[in-house]
Amino acid sequence: MQAAEDLAAADRECPLDPPDLVLLAQASMLIGKERDGADLLARAHQGFLAWGEMRAAARCAFWLGFTALLSGNVAQGSGWLSRAERVLENHPDCVERGYLLVPVGFRSVQEGNAERAAEAFARAIEIGEKFQDRDLVAIARQGHGRALIRQGDIVGGVAMLDEAMIAVTSGELSPLTAGGVYCSVLDACGEIFDLRRAQEWTQALDQWCASNPDMIPYQGHCMVRRAEILQLHGSWEQAIAQSRRACEHLLQIGKPEVGAAFYRLGELHRLRGESAAAEEAYRQAARWQRAGLPGLALLRLAQGDVESANAAIRRLAAENHSPGERARILDAFIEIVLAVKDFSAGADAANELEGIAKLFDAPFLHAVFRRAKGALMLAQGDPQNALALLRDSFSIWCEIEAPYEAARTRVLIAQACGEMEDCDAAELELDLACEAFKSLGATFDLARAELLEKSKVKDGPLTAREVEVLRLVAAGKSNRAIGAKLDISEKTVARHLSNIFNKLNLTSRAAATAYAYKNSLV
Repeated sequence: MQAAEDLAAADRECPLDPPDLVLLAQASMLIGKERDGADLLARAHQGFLAWGEMRAAARCAFWLGFTALLSGNVAQGSGWLSRAERVLENHPDCVERGYLLVPVGFRSVQEGNAERAAEAFARAIEIGEKFQDRDLVAIARQGHGRALIRQGDIVGGVAMLDEAMIAVTSGELSPLTAGGVYCSVLDACGEIFDLRRAQEWTQALDQWCASNPDMIPYQGHCMVRRAEILQLHGSWEQAIAQSRRACEHLLQIGKPEVGAAFYRLGELHRLRGESAAAEEAYRQAARWQRAGLPGLALLRLAQGDVESANAAIRRLAAENHSPGERARILDAFIEIVLAVKDFSAGADAANELEGIAKLFDAPFLHAVFRRAKGALMLAQGDPQNALALLRDSFSIWCEIEAPYEAARTRVLIAQACGEMEDCDAAELELDLACEAFKSLGATFDLARAELLEKSKVKDGPLTAREVEVLRLVAAGKSNRAIGAKLDISEKTVARHLSNIFNKLNLTSRAAATAYAYKNSLV
C-alpha cells in the first residue's frame, strides 16, 4: 500500500519512467486497483516502445492481454496479445515468447483441447527454464498440471501443481504470480475433489494473505475456499460468515469469483432451511454465471416441488460435460430421479458417477458414488447389497470429517436396516442422524428424518417398501401393476405380500385393504 502511494505521488510530481510505471502498476493491482494498474501498464508499454525496448513493451502487452482474458474481456485481451506478437517480430528467441504461450494454453483449455494446452504449457516451461525465469516456469507448470488433469492424468497433473506451489511457498515468485498460482491450484483441487490438498493449500494461502494484508485480489478467493471447507466439516455458522465476507469483498472489486461466493452462501442457506435467503443467493450467483450447479434444484426438492426439481436437474445434466461439475450434478440427479422413481435414469447416472470416481480416485467421490448406488439399490428392493455400500460410504464420510454427509448416509442406512426388519438398528441410526441434523441446523433434513421416525410408529411392523405395496393393493392394483409401478418383479411383489400377511396376521387382499384404510395408510 505504502509503495503504491509513494510511487503514485512521485508520478504526479513528475511522470515516471517505464520501469517505475511497471512497479506502480503491479503495486496498484495488488491493492485491488486493477483498472489503474492496466492504465499504468499501457503507459509503460508506450514508454518502452518510445525507448525501443521491444521485449519490455511486449511483456507489458502480454500482462494486459492475459489479465483481460482472465477477466472475460476476450476482444481486448486478444488485441493486446496480438500487439505483443507483432512487437516481438524481430525477437524470435526470448523469454517473452514463453509468456505468449501461456494464453495459447489457456485458450486451448477453454476450447476443450487439453492436449494442445499441455503442449503449449510444456514448451513455455522449457523457455522459462532456459532463461531462468521462475515466474514463467511456475505459471506454465500449474497450467500444464491442469491440462494433464483434463486429459485424465491426475497423478501427473497433481505433481505439476505441487511443484508450482513449492515455488510459491518458498518465496521464489513475484507477488502477482504467486497469488495467481495459489488461486489456480486451489481451483484445480476443487475440480478433482482433492480435499486434503485443498485444505492444505487454503491454509497456506490464508497465511500468505495474512502476511500480505494489502494484497486485495486474493483475499476473496481464500474466503470462498475456506467457507467450502468449513461447510464440509460442519462449521456452518463460520462458513456463512466467510461466504458473506467473500461476497462483499469480491463485489467491491468486481471479481467474477463473486458468483462462487454467492453460490456457497446459497448452499448454506438451503441446508439450514432458509429458502428465501437461498433463492436470493442463487439468483445473485446466476448474475455471475454460476447457474450451472444443482443447488436450486435441490432446494425445490426439499420444498416438495419434485416436478420442478426433476426438470431443472435434467436440464443441468444435459448442459454440463466437465467431469468435476458432472459429479456434483449427478449426485443431485440421482437423489431427484429416485424421488420420481425413474430407476433407469438413476442407474445410468450411478454408472457414470462410478467412472468419474475411478478417474479422480478421490475419497469424497467414492463416498458420493457408494451412497448414490446404495440409495438406488434400496429403492429397487435390494436392502442387503445397498447396506454394504452405504456402510462404506458412511465410513469415508467419517474419515474425511464430513458430519452432514455422514448423517444423510445414516438415514439411508436406517431405511435399509428397516427393510431387513432390524428395527433396533434402524431406530438407532435414525436417532443418530436426527441428532446430527439438529446439531448442524439442517432443518429440511431433520424434518424428513423425523417424518420417517413417525411413519415407523404409524406403519407398525411393516418396512417402507411393504407400506408402498400395501397402499397399491388398497388402490386395487394387481401384482403385475404393482411390480411395474415400483420397478420390481411380480415374484418380489408376491414375497412382500406374504410378509405383509404374516406380520399383520391377514389372510386376503381385502383384509389388507381394510387394514390400510383403518390405519390411514391411504
